Parts: sequence; structure tokens; C-alpha cells
Amino acid sequence: MLFDNRPQALRRALAGGLVGVAAHLLLGYLLGSIPLFGPAHFTGFVFPNCNFHFQPEWLGVLVSFALFALFGAELGIATLPFAGTGQALVKRTLAHFLTMAATVALWVGLNAGAERVLLPLVLLAVFYALIWLGRWVGWYAEVAAIREKLGLSPGPSPLKWKETLPYAPFALLLCLLLPAGLSFFDAPDVPVLTGLIYLYLLLPVGSFCSGLSLARRQGFCPLYPLLCALCFLAAVPLVYNASALPFCAVTLCAAGLGELTGWLLGQGRRNPAP
Repeated sequence: MLFDNRPQALRRALAGGLVGVAAHLLLGYLLGSIPLFGPAHFTGFVFPNCNFHFQPEWLGVLVSFALFALFGAELGIATLPFAGTGQALVKRTLAHFLTMAATVALWVGLNAGAERVLLPLVLLAVFYALIWLGRWVGWYAEVAAIREKLGLSPGPSPLKWKETLPYAPFALLLCLLLPAGLSFFDAPDVPVLTGLIYLYLLLPVGSFCSGLSLARRQGFCPLYPLLCALCFLAAVPLVYNASALPFCAVTLCAAGLGELTGWLLGQGRRNPAP
């Protein structure tokens, strides 16, 4: 079940849909009243079709209204999926994100073309990630307060940032200082050290091994792969050019895979087979 209280969800969706239609009507009024240049002239109402190239034209207007209503309905129930816990929270928020993403992709694709869809979807994913992070921080604060009241030892730091700090100098050395240092000894015409040995050997292997070491000692630390990617991102304009940007993903994935492997090994060590 997607919602615990279906009547409440239905009321919110209906209210959001009506707000979406009202926003579309307001947009049509403004388009007919406020020009791009010069003072406003209240010349009447324009039915916007969001540049949808449908024949007949009224079909584009109907599709535009439908998408505004759908988007409003999705916004109306946006807080409900985050009210659950456990697997229900994951399933509901994922279902809501996929629905929102499909609506945004359809609207942008019809309006601006399929090649413009990626950026809005990335921004939508970042927005959801921020909401998830905020909810997780709130949950962590509640757990920490409960542990303090019970007199228990404090748990790990948020996102294990304190546990990650000892490995931050290594990430800085591996992903920024090392390629910068190797560039002084590299040939300008054939950069073997920075272009081949470092990118295809030292960077992935070093990221994997350091992530493995960290996770075996501290468990999975999600900030470390991001730290490696950010350090290498800083090295791109100093040593490379935009063509090296995909290697940010290489160090991110290598460090993440190393951490996952180290975490699994640590789990096996802490839970030996009977």
C-alpha cells in the first residue's frame, strides 16, 4: 500500500491538481498581460500550450493543463511518502520520485526536446537526496538524544565524518598532490606518468585499497568516495582538462567498491561462522 491514509492522499492530490490548474490559468493570464519588454498591458487571456506541437492546437492546451494538474497532484502528496519508516519509506519515496521524474521528463521532452531532459532529472534527484539527508539527520539526532538519556556510549558521527578524517590526507595526496607532482616529471608531448600510469593504475588501485582499509576499520563511510572524487576534480584544471572528468567517477566507484569489500570482510570477521 502506497499510503496509510488513502482518503487523505486523495484529498491532497485533488487539492494539488486544482492548484496546478489554477497556476496554469494564472500563467495564461500573465502571458496575455505582461510582455517580455516594456510595461504591462492587460490585453486579455492566452491559452499557453507549452510549445507542444499538436494538431489541432487545442490538444496541446489540454495536454499542458493535464501535466500541470498531474504535477500539482504529485506536489500535494509529496510529504506523505516521507512519513513512513523502514522499507515502506524506501518504497514510497522511490515510487514518488519515479512518478515525478516521469512527469518532468515528459513535460521537458515535449517542450524542449529529449536532449534537455537529463539536467532537470539530475536536479530533481539532488532535491530528493537533500530531503533524504535532512530526514536522516533528524533521525540521527533523535537516536543520539535517546542514547544520551540512557547513558549509552555515543554512536558513530553523522555519515561517519569523524571516522573518515584520518584518511582525508591520503585522499588529498592520492587524488590531487600525486598527479600534480608527477606532471613535473612528465613529457609534455606524451604524458605517460599522468596520462597512463596514474589514471589507469595508481588512481583506481589506490582508491580501492584505501577504501578497503577504511571500511575494515570503521565500517562503510559514504563520505570517503565523495572526498576522493572532489580531490581529483580539483586536479582536473591543474593537471588535465575536461576530458579527464570521467575519472572522477573512476575514483568514486573504486573507493566505493573498496569500502563495500572492506565492510563485507569486516562483517565476516565480526560474525564468524558457528
